[in-house]
This record gives sequence, C-alpha cells and structure tokens, in this order.
Amino acid sequence: MKKTLFLIAPLAFYFQSTHATETTSPYSANITAASQYVSRGFQQTWGKPALQGGLDYNHASGFYAGTWASTVSDHFIRDASVEWDVYTGYSRSFGDLTVGTKVAYYYYPGAKTTADTGNTRFDYGEIIPEISYGPLSVKYAITYTQDYFGNNSDTLGIGNNKHSRGSGYLDVNWHQPITQGWSVDAHYGNQRIKNFSAASFQDASFAVNKELPYNLSSSLTYSKAWDKDGFYQQYSNGNPNAKVSNPIDSTVTLSLTKSF
Repeated sequence: MKKTLFLIAPLAFYFQSTHATETTSPYSANITAASQYVSRGFQQTWGKPALQGGLDYNHASGFYAGTWASTVSDHFIRDASVEWDVYTGYSRSFGDLTVGTKVAYYYYPGAKTTADTGNTRFDYGEIIPEISYGPLSVKYAITYTQDYFGNNSDTLGIGNNKHSRGSGYLDVNWHQPITQGWSVDAHYGNQRIKNFSAASFQDASFAVNKELPYNLSSSLTYSKAWDKDGFYQQYSNGNPNAKVSNPIDSTVTLSLTKSF
C-alpha cells in the first residue's frame, strides 16, 4: 500500500563539453534503510527494520514510470516478505501548479489469507489523480481492482459476496523547506473502504528531514492512524496462534536514503 512515504531524489549526471553544455539523466534510483516500514499509518514490518529501493524514469514530456519495493513482515501480511509496487503516470506544471494522474499496482508475492477466508490475495491497484500548488499536494487514490488490500466479505466476515472496488484514499501533504538542507513534512490521510465502513481509517504523520553529503538524506517521522471503533486494536494475520498487535498505534521511524 504505497504508499508513503519516502521521497525519491533524482540522479543527475553532468557532462561538460567545450561549450559547457549540461545533460540530466531521465533515470534515478534510491535505496533506503529504515527502522520500520509504515504505510498509511500501518506498521507493515511489525516494528522491525525495513530495506527499500526504487528505480524511476522521468521524461521531459511529463510521462514517468517506476518501481519500488520494501520488505514487510508476515506477522502483518500472511506469507508475505516483500511489497513490490509498479506505477506510471503523467504530470504537467503551470508555474507553481502541477496536475497529473498515476496508475499504480501493489503486489505482495505469495501472500494470501487462510483457506477459511477465501485464500484472498492482498494485491490491489489504484488510479491516483493529483494536484499540487507550492508546498501543498492533494491526491485521491481510487481502487480499480476487485478488492482493496484483500478487504471483502470472506476476509472481514461482513455481508455476503461483497468486495471493496471503488475504495478511496485522500492523501494531503505539506512539504516546507526550512534552511540549510532542513525541511518538514506534514501528512493527513483518510481511507474509505467501500462496503466495509468499520474497516475505514484515518492517519497522520509529521517528519523532519535533513539533506546530507554524498546524496544522502535522513528523516525522523512520527505517525499514527485511528479507526472508528478499535477495529484494528487486536489485529493478527489470521494464522492459528498468530501474534496480535495494534499496527496503527503511534510510532516513530528513522530512515536513511541514498540517491543515485
């Protein structure tokens, strides 16, 4: 579920000719070591460290495509060890205003629920219109696959043969540079799960970021999510004798990213 959460800085290769021309590569990559992986307020590595990485292509026309992956815990997602995202989109800027749309798919290889909950897979896809102006950006992710993150009647025990296509996630972010490589990020999210309002949730986070030498950057992030009636307070992956925890409780994440 991507998710949020770590910024990808572009890689630039500089070539100097006798005419002092400069060329920027359309490719960029990154690798991150984090104390945990939190997406939309959910602690997907069950509070354990995460290794993450991404590769992006950005064309001058505004077209872009990329992929990103992170380790996850099978305590949170049954039989999962990796989240793998692929996405493509188009954006265009008009001064300080940028508009665009992205299509994303989130894949959890080998992960599915138990047989008595339909062997449902957690994979899902979203269409994400987005707009930004200055430091403010707003996105709204709409689930186009049959289920959002495996939410259906079989897995939730609610209703009969219902699915969650058409779920939506409002994603509001504020990025504010401060001084000398320091910046802060504020985020608010609201996940509406169609046909299963009891499982809907909201989340918020605040991050302090610092640019470092050698294309390194670090972030310290506080995040928390909450639901209507404590729906996630006794969460488990569904296995017998599985560990039980509250994956949306408040938490702090420290990360270090290297951009190429």
